[in-house]
Amino acid sequence: MPPSSTTTCTSLLQELQIIWNEIGESFNERDKMLLELEQECLDIYNKKVEKTRKYRAELQGTLAQAEAEIASLMSALGENVSFPRKEGSLKEQISTVKPVLEDLLMKKDLRWKELSETLSQITEISSNIAGNDYPVSSGPEVDDSDLTQRKLDELRAHLQDLRNEKAVRLQKVNSYVNAVHELSEIMSFDFSKALSNVHKSLTDHTKAHSKSISNDTLARLTELVESLKKEKHQRLLKLQGLGRTMQELWNLMETPMDERRRFDDFTSLLSVPADDALKKGCLSLEIVREAEDEVKRLNALKSSKMKELVFKKQRELEEICRGVQMDVNSDSARQSLADLIDSGACDLSDILASIDDQIEKAKEEALSRKEILDKVDKWRQAKDEEKWLDDYEKDENRFSAVRGAHKNLKRAEKARSLISKIPAMLDGLTTKVKAWEKERGVPFLCDKQPLLQTLEDDIVMRAQREEEKRHFREQKRLQGQLATEKEAKYGSKSAKKKPLGQSLNTDNVTKTPIGRRIGTTPGRSGG
Repeated sequence: MPPSSTTTCTSLLQELQIIWNEIGESFNERDKMLLELEQECLDIYNKKVEKTRKYRAELQGTLAQAEAEIASLMSALGENVSFPRKEGSLKEQISTVKPVLEDLLMKKDLRWKELSETLSQITEISSNIAGNDYPVSSGPEVDDSDLTQRKLDELRAHLQDLRNEKAVRLQKVNSYVNAVHELSEIMSFDFSKALSNVHKSLTDHTKAHSKSISNDTLARLTELVESLKKEKHQRLLKLQGLGRTMQELWNLMETPMDERRRFDDFTSLLSVPADDALKKGCLSLEIVREAEDEVKRLNALKSSKMKELVFKKQRELEEICRGVQMDVNSDSARQSLADLIDSGACDLSDILASIDDQIEKAKEEALSRKEILDKVDKWRQAKDEEKWLDDYEKDENRFSAVRGAHKNLKRAEKARSLISKIPAMLDGLTTKVKAWEKERGVPFLCDKQPLLQTLEDDIVMRAQREEEKRHFREQKRLQGQLATEKEAKYGSKSAKKKPLGQSLNTDNVTKTPIGRRIGTTPGRSGG
């Protein structure tokens, strides 16, 4: 435990007396030196006390300033903060006040930022609505004396109103812009140029500020959209009139569909209401000019094409007949038409109508033959695969490791499956052909031959082949049985003559086993 200050001073004085005694210092000198020590101690105490007084005054000033600042902040923020006052030492009071002050200062900074940001947004949106093309360089100053929540709520409510108005205006602008874009797609005009004539911000996406939403911009957009809609309606009516004229001329001259498809863009508009959605570019000036040119061309060709149309119709009739293997005498029919036209005894329109009737009947006839002809194609394909399989199975090297061998094996497997269905194909075809001939009372010709006779001949031929295959299998069976009996009788002697270690089946290394060769053909025909 350290000695007290009294004990230390006493021991030091005692030591000083001892030293003085040893020196022989006079009592006057001793008193003088003691007085000097006492004065020096008093000076030190006085300085310390004065310094402490100043420190107390500073603490009192700090406390008073903090309390005053707290009062000012509470007034500006509109908040009432309670905390204990004039209790304990100055440091304790300051430690009580300091957190309150710091909290209020943080609230002030946050509130000031919120007010400043809100005012800046209000100024910016107000500027946009007013139609100012350039952003405001500096916003309004924040009133430091009124940082209340009520003030912030008022400004935020005003900002929300402005945002709502901006959103409504921006929605209108975007709606108009979309309408202009849609019309530009339909009528093929420069979308960007049309909008830039209203306001550059509508197309200049590199600018920092948003699209113009001023009253002037909205009014000009409204005018532009109305003008474009009127132009769209006029073009649509014009194209519909041209389209009707064009269709009449096409129908009159039997223009092929391939030629008509070139004008599908505007013939599809004939029954379209003006308010319906239209395809891109369908009302462009180029389309209008093409329609006008086509109508002029058709009018010029109207008289010269009529005779050609008649022969086109006749060729169409012949193509339909040939497509389903119906017998038609083209040369005779064309000569009769030429004689009829040259005689002038019949109007070309009546001839066209007559050929149209023949075409419709031919289409109906072709439709009734198509199902049978499709089945004939499948039957012939199966027969082709059957011929290929016969040739393939005659090849002794079909199992050797050559390029493409595995593909041939797979094809052979599929071919056997297809060939097994040929009898059912023949039965189904025969039934279909008989029903067709019974309904119409005429033979079904295919390649100018009665199909029913061809089918019956094939059925007979297949029956003969099956009988030949059965006989072949029976011969193979007897040969195999004979070979087995010989092996049973002579096999042991021949085995003793072979050298030790030699395989009894060395021939099977390079040759196809007898059992496999014999079993291949019956395996296919068994279906």
